[in-house]
Amino acid sequence: MQALYSVLDQGKVGIFESPTGTGKSLSLICGALSWLTDYEEKRKKEAAALLKEGEAALSTSTAESSTTSSSAEPDWITDFVQKKAERDLVSKLKEEELKRKKREERLELIRNNVQLKYAMKRKSFEDDEAFKLLELSKEEQTETEGDREDAELIIAEYESDDESKTRSRFKGAEDDKDDELLEEHVAKIYYCSRTHSQLAQFVHEVQKSPFSKDISLVTLGSRQNLCINEEVRRLGSIQRINDRCMEMQKNKHEKQQHEEGAKRKRGPAKSVCPFYKASAMQQMRDDLQGTVHDIEQLLKLGREIHSCPYYSTRLAVPSAQLVVLPYQMLLHEATRKAAGVQLKGQVVIIDEAHNLSDTLSCIHSAELTGAQLCRAHSQLTQYAERFKSRLKAKNLMYIKQILFVIEGLVRGLGGKVGQNPQNQTTQTGTEMLTINNFLFKAQIDNINLFKLQRYFEKSMVSRKLGSFVEKYAGSGVILHAQSSSNKENRRTEGLNRYLQTLQSNQSTAPDQQGSVEAEKVLSASPMMQVEGFFMALTNSNTDGRVVVHKQGALSESSVKFLLLNPAVHFAQVLKECRAVIIAGGTMQPVSDFKQELLFSAGVGVERITEFSCGHVIPPENILPLVLCSGPSGQELDFTFQNRDSPRMMDETGRILSNICNVVPGGVVCFFPSYEYSRRIISHWEASGALTRLANKKKIFQEPKKANQVEQVLSEFSRCIQRCALDCSGLTGALLFSVVGGKMSEGINFSDDLGRCVVMVGMPYPNIKSPELQEKMSYLDKHLPHSGGRSPGQALIENLCMKAVNQSIGRAIRHRGDYSSVVLCDRRYSRPATLSKLPTWIKERTSTHNTFGSAFAALRKFFLEKKQKQV
Repeated sequence: MQALYSVLDQGKVGIFESPTGTGKSLSLICGALSWLTDYEEKRKKEAAALLKEGEAALSTSTAESSTTSSSAEPDWITDFVQKKAERDLVSKLKEEELKRKKREERLELIRNNVQLKYAMKRKSFEDDEAFKLLELSKEEQTETEGDREDAELIIAEYESDDESKTRSRFKGAEDDKDDELLEEHVAKIYYCSRTHSQLAQFVHEVQKSPFSKDISLVTLGSRQNLCINEEVRRLGSIQRINDRCMEMQKNKHEKQQHEEGAKRKRGPAKSVCPFYKASAMQQMRDDLQGTVHDIEQLLKLGREIHSCPYYSTRLAVPSAQLVVLPYQMLLHEATRKAAGVQLKGQVVIIDEAHNLSDTLSCIHSAELTGAQLCRAHSQLTQYAERFKSRLKAKNLMYIKQILFVIEGLVRGLGGKVGQNPQNQTTQTGTEMLTINNFLFKAQIDNINLFKLQRYFEKSMVSRKLGSFVEKYAGSGVILHAQSSSNKENRRTEGLNRYLQTLQSNQSTAPDQQGSVEAEKVLSASPMMQVEGFFMALTNSNTDGRVVVHKQGALSESSVKFLLLNPAVHFAQVLKECRAVIIAGGTMQPVSDFKQELLFSAGVGVERITEFSCGHVIPPENILPLVLCSGPSGQELDFTFQNRDSPRMMDETGRILSNICNVVPGGVVCFFPSYEYSRRIISHWEASGALTRLANKKKIFQEPKKANQVEQVLSEFSRCIQRCALDCSGLTGALLFSVVGGKMSEGINFSDDLGRCVVMVGMPYPNIKSPELQEKMSYLDKHLPHSGGRSPGQALIENLCMKAVNQSIGRAIRHRGDYSSVVLCDRRYSRPATLSKLPTWIKERTSTHNTFGSAFAALRKFFLEKKQKQV
């Protein structure tokens, strides 16, 4: 906490490593919020001192100017000019002090429940202004005469940046009235983590802390997580939920205009969201300022007061002192702006940051299949054809440019638009291109992608097309490929698709749920993904590559943007923030992390502080072993060439069998890949080794589907509990898992669930992957070589050890826990490899050249634990 306080106070970048179970979250909360409280107090005192000095200086200058006289030059003008800056400063300080006092008084009233109906008592005309703040699209909604039913699908008149400058200057005076509602951002801390469950755990820790009564906290999430409108939630996919929410929001604005006396045009009444009400959202915002809520409590509060949690939380961001949000919302610039997150001069804490580099690369990468491209082209063509008489010329021009770029992308994959992509064959192969070379090859280098990106953002064409496809899917809109566009074909297209569906249902009987999901995917517009890919192509030519995968059929082929330099997107966060804390349970190895994300982003060594602490468990509660050979003397070398040999697989089975004899409760065995897991288990089934293991511990396997993980874990847990109570031959359970799989991160194997973690081999990534080869080549070219190893080779080693560290850290979860870790591969004994283990594990690790000594140490460890319990 002292180290954290110091980093925040000095405005540095801190890398903090604190193993799970050591109180990391609470330490982050107490250290950071203590600093924030002191910082606010310090700012208050400094402002008061400046105000006093300024007022004194003004009074002195007034006295001096009254005693001095001049007949030639009017001194009062000179004094006015000289002292204008001082007067402005005093005026600004007084204004800030007034705002701060009002904010504190209001917060006190909210917390004391004196002003529960604060939002309800606002003047009715302020409702409109609050809605203005919530509007995501600022363009004027214009309607041409025609079919009222399709009005919401028409793209509004688009203004380029130059055209909108005059209008924005004109509107500036009008928008001054909004200042009272537009709250200023107070000093705050942004805390982000990987999953919503991790964020919920953090909020619960805040609620237990001494700061829970005084801190203003807000949790941000997606519409998918925060929407309480059941009609919208049922849509399932995040894109459909977003589109429907935006449509209902627009309908609400139109309804308000009609109520104010605007002439209503004929047409069916449109549904509006009953939770999207300014007064209720302002009330919920005030409630959020007074009490700390997690997401579940947010949803409950929203239902109670009939207010939208998604928009209420965004209204609460400016006045919140602690904002809790997922990775993507903070690290992606466009999402950050949409959420109202302002980083200038603020503090950011990124927890669970061991995969930060990969997360940044993943967020800013994009991939499109040939099927998606053809579908997007077909849908956008039909949209433009249907509404061409109602779209402005500038909109049609940009739509044509989008279609032209999509044609180029399909051409780059070796196909043509206007034909079914499933029937088009392409040459197989993978090609890696720079952005510029790809644009030239696809013949789209003459298109200004930056202008197209701005058009996507301002015109909301992706959302409009999504609504269009959702509305007309099955009634004339071609989902797969474009065919003749005459009216007769458009009328019969839906019938043809229906007949094709019947035919396919007769010939194949697919899983019903799977076919429903497939239909949902087909009926959704891929234009949002196309927009993401266009945005990716605006990256610097050196920072990324375009991977063209040709798979034989156009529909299966894909074009992917691969970000090679994640630092370019993290640099903005580092530049704007006062301080950045990068924290995790296992941050080793740190060297590549600093080189790839911090030094490459322009952060100097003097600004970086590292802090690593050991575990809270006694040293004797962890037994890490490196096994160099098995029971029969077979050397353990799980290289790609050796690991498939029957002798190696049999030896692994014997090692597990011996471990299961002495380890009580649960044993978790990690394999380097799904494919190797499948092969070795099949071999054991054939040889009878699996049956021998099943006689000692019940066997569980990591499920293929993510939604089955909870079920497997609960059965695994129940089996261990039953075995502890009923000694019927079984000593517990054995779980086969995969490094980097569904159970290697975020799952706790505490106490009896994980008394031993076995790591079979070293999980090196696939060196033949074109993406990985390109990344290695990029690092070799742009980063310095150190320790006789190239940055590319270091990347391979570090990716492997990061995955190992995450997996073996699953077992020890609190101070009373104990476990053993068995690393089955002689390569773990190398000093360079051992150095990459977490310090608290590395210090206790012993290397065993023979299996006998390792087995004796393991047996002794568990005998001692059993005697202590007795």
